[in-house]
Amino acid sequence: MQGFQRKRRRKVAEINVVPYIDVMLVLLIIFMATAPIITQGVKVDLPQGEAEPLKKDSKPPLVASVTKEGDYFLDNGSVKDDRSLSLDELAALVAAELQLDPQRPVVVKGDRSVSYDDVIQLMVSLQRAGVPSVGLMTDSAEQ
Repeated sequence: MQGFQRKRRRKVAEINVVPYIDVMLVLLIIFMATAPIITQGVKVDLPQGEAEPLKKDSKPPLVASVTKEGDYFLDNGSVKDDRSLSLDELAALVAAELQLDPQRPVVVKGDRSVSYDDVIQLMVSLQRAGVPSVGLMTDSAEQ
């Protein structure tokens, strides 16, 4: 009877990618779960209208918001701050942001039921802060 001969196996020089795929899927789930939590801004019921959206290659805008209660907020895209501002504080913050980046667009986000005077006062204070032009934010008509 012949003895059992063992075959010599070659060493495998491949990277096992299964653990990397597992880590990637866990990170994907974490980012999907945290993305809705990270959204910034104040809840405002925007009026509907047909308008051109901002270009994708444009810088993120400064969003000056006015709620139906007449409270003013500023969203600069980096710091989440939910405290209400006076018009003077908002104008000073916008002026400081524009000193850093003069080409940054500024948009007004006004609630549908807000007083017209509140929006005009906000736009006047932005103009005094040195904002060359202000955009108005709307919801698209399909929504």
